[in-house]
Amino acid sequence: MSIYEEPAMPAGIVHTDVADLESGDVIIPLWRQRLQIFFHNKLAIVSVMFLLAIVGFCYVGPLLYHTNQTDQASALNAVWNGPPSMHHWLGTDSSGFDELGRIMYGGEYSLSLGILAGFITIVVGTIYGMVSGFIGGALDTILMRLLDALLSIPLLFLLITLIAVFTRSTVFLIVIIGVTGWFANARIIRGDALLIKKLEYSQAAYAMGASRIHIIRRHVFPNSMSNIVTVATFSVADAILFLSTLGFLGLGIPAPQTDWGTMMQNGAAQQPNGYWWEIYPTAFFFVLVIVAITYVGEALRDAFEVRLLER
Repeated sequence: MSIYEEPAMPAGIVHTDVADLESGDVIIPLWRQRLQIFFHNKLAIVSVMFLLAIVGFCYVGPLLYHTNQTDQASALNAVWNGPPSMHHWLGTDSSGFDELGRIMYGGEYSLSLGILAGFITIVVGTIYGMVSGFIGGALDTILMRLLDALLSIPLLFLLITLIAVFTRSTVFLIVIIGVTGWFANARIIRGDALLIKKLEYSQAAYAMGASRIHIIRRHVFPNSMSNIVTVATFSVADAILFLSTLGFLGLGIPAPQTDWGTMMQNGAAQQPNGYWWEIYPTAFFFVLVIVAITYVGEALRDAFEVRLLER
């Protein structure tokens, strides 16, 4: 045997390069990489903690802080516009309801309606955008021209018109905000579908006989998850914002139910009288919730960004 030849390895022993052992490279799962990227954003962590606290405040708080928020007849016997006290920590509003309990009660409706309407928005927008972008051709042209027509209508005016024409109810507000808020989302998802269907792996799957539904499910949808998750998060914030806007305009949830927008509208009417507790605490919670959701959405966008992941 020549001195330049490598001796044969005994049977059953796998040859391992020394460089590989010294490198110490460890394959990190994608889900762990995404968590690391997300937790690297400190504002997002604070926002998640704040949102969890708000959820507990709105849904668990009423079990500990008992107030009347539905019986207007009994509220008439309470003190109207009462300042903060030991019995009413944030005072009472112009209808005699406890303001702190009202914030919890209105937060339940604002968060629940925002999440449900945001879910409708992202589902409709994702399906519409993927079908339009992946199939293409005449169907894409028709769907996009229809979408352009819908985008040309100011969304707030469209919501006001629909609510003024039809009967206002909680379910109707969820549906109407959900089915009118997906226009911009569909255009974003369509852009992903147009790009992904032209990539090599999509073309290879199509050449091997894969159906369009299979390619959408196996390639287009997973690779669009970054934008889908980001858009879904922002859709929830937009839904809460639109619901509060309608409530501030007097078109929100019918009484005795309420939402943060309706509460701010009532508080703004009482602010000239010096009843600051009827608007500032509610506005504080509302603004911080919207900002927190925005920070979480940006962190999720980074977490699902492929270019930030290790190969």
